[in-house]
Amino acid sequence: MWKQSVTQSGGAGAPVVLGINRTQDASICLMHGAELAWAIQKERLTRHKHHWGRVDDIRNIYARRLPGLDAPIDILVECYSCDAEFARVAEYERELASALVLAPGWRRARISHHLAHLYSAFHPSPFDDAAVMIIDGQGSRVADVTETWAGASGVPGDWCEVASFYRADRQRVACLGKQLWNRDERQPVGLGMFYFLLTQAMFPGEGNEGKVMGLAPHGKASALRLPPLDVREGQVTIPQRWRELFAERGRFRYGGADDARFADIANLAAAGQGAFEEALLEVARWLHAKTGALHLCFAGGTGLNCSANERLLRETPFRRVFIPPAPGDAGTAIGCALYGLAELGGASCDFRWTSDYMGPEPPMGQVEAAAQGCTDVLVERIDDHAALCARMVDLLCQARVVALYQGRSEFGPRALGHRSILGDPRIGAMRDDINAQIKQREWFRPLAPMVLLERAEAFFDVSGPVPFMQYAAPVRERAARIIPAVTHVDCTARLQTVGPDDDPLLRALLHEFELRTGVPVLLNTSFNRRDEPIVETPAEAVETFRRTPIHALAMPPFLLCKRDGHAL
Repeated sequence: MWKQSVTQSGGAGAPVVLGINRTQDASICLMHGAELAWAIQKERLTRHKHHWGRVDDIRNIYARRLPGLDAPIDILVECYSCDAEFARVAEYERELASALVLAPGWRRARISHHLAHLYSAFHPSPFDDAAVMIIDGQGSRVADVTETWAGASGVPGDWCEVASFYRADRQRVACLGKQLWNRDERQPVGLGMFYFLLTQAMFPGEGNEGKVMGLAPHGKASALRLPPLDVREGQVTIPQRWRELFAERGRFRYGGADDARFADIANLAAAGQGAFEEALLEVARWLHAKTGALHLCFAGGTGLNCSANERLLRETPFRRVFIPPAPGDAGTAIGCALYGLAELGGASCDFRWTSDYMGPEPPMGQVEAAAQGCTDVLVERIDDHAALCARMVDLLCQARVVALYQGRSEFGPRALGHRSILGDPRIGAMRDDINAQIKQREWFRPLAPMVLLERAEAFFDVSGPVPFMQYAAPVRERAARIIPAVTHVDCTARLQTVGPDDDPLLRALLHEFELRTGVPVLLNTSFNRRDEPIVETPAEAVETFRRTPIHALAMPPFLLCKRDGHAL
């Protein structure tokens, strides 16, 4: 009853299509015609965050954990980037032949990085035609690009794409141009590379861009007197002053809550976020002027910047903007599958990204085994769904932290109520406790609200559904005083709306919480520990619950509660 399907009708005899992203944030997607069977990131299976693709992933990781890979594959599409893995294509070819069952007459393609992003953004969007903007750090080398555009001839083959621009409809896709980089590290270009270097200056390692976004509102953008980025005809270059600053290794390295340099570090984050946003808006306005399109699709790693995304909605001429729930590299596995369906299978692309619950369904036997194996906690079986919701809200109203594990996992990086940690948004200290004791991460990181769609406008400056947490919307002044735990220092929040057609358990929880408190909002953050991916299996959910001071874990139909003294 609680499961929400993400599938579309595939029909008898529909081709089996496999899409594989072989590069950063490796991922895989299986479709039966336009029906999405599942899509998942490699990191959820290996527990290695941002895990890259490697030879033998199919045999050693995917085939052992994912259903359907022992059946014949009709269409297979892969994508790489400009990393070293592309030099090992021959090894990957041998893997395909030995690890998969390939149907007679099977069709395959290897497509370039930005083209895979395009198919992950436009084709599952609600639009019949749109301008499409792909912006990330680095895509494919020019020599490996599998599309054409004016000006492509004569470009050195070892240059790589950093931005691509398109006009697309349901019949054709036209690449209008690209920004290319000569791969000279002394002369980095592009918005994706700029934000990567900005992040590295403060937080080395992979996947820390969200920390910069969360830190920026604590700083003053003008304090360091840094120039704007140079933007001309969609091409973004990085002024010398920024490049000099990025070369000052260690000056802005974040050292913790007591770092005496915190003001300078926050000021750099604010300046970089501001420069990024202004340049992105200028690029989007240029693309609108070039295409005259009413709608915009946006993907690439920069599509995860929620603060900038909100400004795209409000400050560009586009009437509507679609950003897929997984705009980064992981989403390209879905783009590969949709390319295969449309371009190799000749089928209409009827799949729409209306839900992000795409992981394989966990067997109920695993849920039961994980719950019943917990002899050190109190385990209740509550088969009545209303009663389970009531018990969860009892705990939330007692300032308890409750984890929720249900159904298929979210494919994108945001927890949307299937792998979530929930709390009472009215308690400001709740944010600090969760950040410090459960997530063990930086104190300035915001936590997100989920809200009933029909009540969202009373609390947030939004005018429609925001189901995937892609935008940092303003919190209304009165509401900010009511829900301080999910209101960031700049009075914004990265919200998730839950409408009548969305997850029924989340709807029931929000309704019950509003009935008790008058507030149709819950605090929501991802169900994981520091430097770990979001939990995927029931066993991982129970392990994370036991190793953190979370009071309760709802894993329908079970409710697990710690005895006093073992939780927040």
